[in-house]
Amino acid sequence: MGKAFSFSRQFKVATAAALLSAVALAGCNEQGGDKKAGAGPAAMGGKPEVGVVELHPQSVAITAELPGRVSAALIAEVRPQVSGIVKERLFREGSEVEEGQLLYQIDDSTYRAEYDSALANLEKAEASVPSAQTKLDRYQDLIKQNAVAKQDLDDTIAALAEAKADVAAAKAAVEAARINLDNTKIKAPISGRIEKSSLTVGALVTANQTTALTTIRQLDPINVDVTQSSTNLLNLRKAVRDGRVKLSGDNVQVRLKLETGEDYSENGRLEFSEAYVDETTGTYTLRAEFPNPDRLLLPGMYARAIVEEGVAQDSFLVPQRGVSRNTRGEAVALFVNDEGKVEERILDVKSNIGTNWLVSDGIKDGERVIVEGSLFVRSGQEVTTVPVTIDETTGEVRTRGTASGNSDGK
Repeated sequence: MGKAFSFSRQFKVATAAALLSAVALAGCNEQGGDKKAGAGPAAMGGKPEVGVVELHPQSVAITAELPGRVSAALIAEVRPQVSGIVKERLFREGSEVEEGQLLYQIDDSTYRAEYDSALANLEKAEASVPSAQTKLDRYQDLIKQNAVAKQDLDDTIAALAEAKADVAAAKAAVEAARINLDNTKIKAPISGRIEKSSLTVGALVTANQTTALTTIRQLDPINVDVTQSSTNLLNLRKAVRDGRVKLSGDNVQVRLKLETGEDYSENGRLEFSEAYVDETTGTYTLRAEFPNPDRLLLPGMYARAIVEEGVAQDSFLVPQRGVSRNTRGEAVALFVNDEGKVEERILDVKSNIGTNWLVSDGIKDGERVIVEGSLFVRSGQEVTTVPVTIDETTGEVRTRGTASGNSDGK
């Protein structure tokens, strides 16, 4: 009986303690809920707070980021023009060489002898011309006296012409021998970075052989070949015809992103675009030229070129964080109208510009798009607006202004 009484008493005490704990916990929750409500829309008269950005028309540069490869501006494969033994290599592999710099010396003894022989033949041919000329002058005087036959005079004229022709042939032979002799000195056809030598001193080379002795590449300036889809080209041309985009002109600036993701310090210039589209890939090639004083860019490197294609007049840049997609895949954004109410609008997005979407129509000057708090509001709801500033690099909210709850939203 005593055990039953003790158990009943303990049960009552435990029950009372549990009830007191529940009451205290409920009081704490109620107090915490009041604090939370005080910081939310209910404490502000029921109007949810949203961050907005005011939009204004502006001229926007239309750019395209295109993949490309770096290529040398000029490439020259050095080959011998005459046959012979390589006596000297007169450059350091991997160094910079200048146009006309001597690279190889081929044994020139045979070609020097041929040149001297050609000079001797020229002197011999030139020596026969005066005598032939003198004989012709004498025969022309004698023919007036009928002292020589007409045939003899004709033979003399032909002999003089032949002597002059021999002189001309001898001069050509001298020039050919001189060219061969000069070609024993292999010189750099262009300025640039020279590669390793494929042959060593003492090697036999032949005229116009298939194997190049070395290769020279001009690295400053340097080219970047990028590819653009024909679809993008057609869209750009249509925008130009519609007056939405104005072309940049002949002097189109190009920026470059390296494989590491960093921006190249020098700006380039668009040189040309090909006049045909590749049937396999559906792309065409554009070539940009960049200064490369530090030789940072090397042929074969991958890079991404940012090409300024044109300028979109009177366009709006809508922050991407304020745009979403509906079930039909359309771009939609929430705006705050003059009455301070939320208004959903479908946007005709043209392209992305950094952290923004380019929109050419459907927006008026001074309209405000919601970029923060759009998940907690619905179309037609009255809201309190807070002007915010978007970081153009990251797309995140950078600064906030003062909340405004007027009926006109201003």
